[in-house]
Amino acid sequence: MRKLTSITAALVLAAGLAGCGGSDGAGTTDEVKLAGLWPLSGPNATQGTDVLHGAELAVDIVNNDHPGLDLPLGPGKGLPGLGGAPIKLITGDTQGKPEVGAGEVDRLVTGEKVAAVVGSYQSGVTLTASQRAERLGVPFVNEASSSVALTERGLKWFFRTGPTDETFARSMFDYLKARQAGGDQIRTVGIFHSNDQFGNDGAGVTEKVAAEAGLPVTVNVAFDPTAADLGSQVAQVRGKNPDVLFVLAYTDAAIKLMKTLDQLKYHPPALLAYGTGFADPAFATGLGPLANGASTRAAWSGEIAEKRPAAKTVADLFQQRYGAPMTENSARAFTAVLALAQAIDTAKSVEPAKIRDALRALDIPGEKTIMPWTGIKFDDKGQNTGAAGVVEQMIEGKYRVVFPAELSSVQPIWPMNKAQQ
Repeated sequence: MRKLTSITAALVLAAGLAGCGGSDGAGTTDEVKLAGLWPLSGPNATQGTDVLHGAELAVDIVNNDHPGLDLPLGPGKGLPGLGGAPIKLITGDTQGKPEVGAGEVDRLVTGEKVAAVVGSYQSGVTLTASQRAERLGVPFVNEASSSVALTERGLKWFFRTGPTDETFARSMFDYLKARQAGGDQIRTVGIFHSNDQFGNDGAGVTEKVAAEAGLPVTVNVAFDPTAADLGSQVAQVRGKNPDVLFVLAYTDAAIKLMKTLDQLKYHPPALLAYGTGFADPAFATGLGPLANGASTRAAWSGEIAEKRPAAKTVADLFQQRYGAPMTENSARAFTAVLALAQAIDTAKSVEPAKIRDALRALDIPGEKTIMPWTGIKFDDKGQNTGAAGVVEQMIEGKYRVVFPAELSSVQPIWPMNKAQQ
């Protein structure tokens, strides 16, 4: 019986490795299957598709020869550590629902036999999907979910390449400090956030950093992200009239908010958003001139890409392939997939535990990425300590970097409504 059990276990293990591409766990393999988990349908489908495009481009960089691209795995074809094996990205549609995301992890890991998972854009979905990956013992690399709580759960298989909301918040409050030094009157702040994982965590971080900066939060309004109208919630903010309004909202709500501000003829001196919906290309196209004046934190900018040859090359490839500019969301997905590919190449294996160990040891210099970061190196919680952010403002239909000064391309427009005149 003991011998039979051992044989059965060996057969199961062999089947699992075959599903990852027919490897014995090291040396060579036919292909490396990775799962890409994003909202490809539902209200956040445009963002999810944008993120997917960034991931697809990273796969193309690995699988095909790009001799002039100064990025790891750019020159040459496939993963040299696995005999030139290509990556195959298998997607799952979360529909923006946490329970669907968790179910897709089950399907992709147990059915498709993927070696690792990348996703899931929305913090609430990432929360449940990564927990499922943890139970299954498969690495989960997050590209764009910024909720601080995600790396505070003690998970052993979770890694985040991008900045947290606290990192972003500190960048934005540094920006406000610089504005104060320049003579702008900033005495109070307000928070307007979706009532979900992303919004609630971000609101808490904003309150924390605001207190450290000595700026009282005079109004904190949570809204239903599915609400058809935001008039009453915006009226609450107007009643307190903060000098700066921090916003956490996905695309649909971000567009509704800007339209409501216009309808009520109310604009705070500054609106600072935590990306997400404000980083979606649909934000600018859906609002036209009404988008002008809004500011957002960003982990990447096309303007910064102009100053880094590899980033410019990747941004140009993205434009050529998809007929749209690369955004911070697609850039973060590109970076996460390429970092994961480097870990797999270093591990020379599709075994999840070996990939996890390689991720823990990963140390990529900033100049070997397309991001304005010091690099990619994970701490013991799985958070990249090299991630950072900038502040952009929508001016004449295009986001321009306004902070920090050494990376800025234009002076910010303050108050924000001057940008709409």
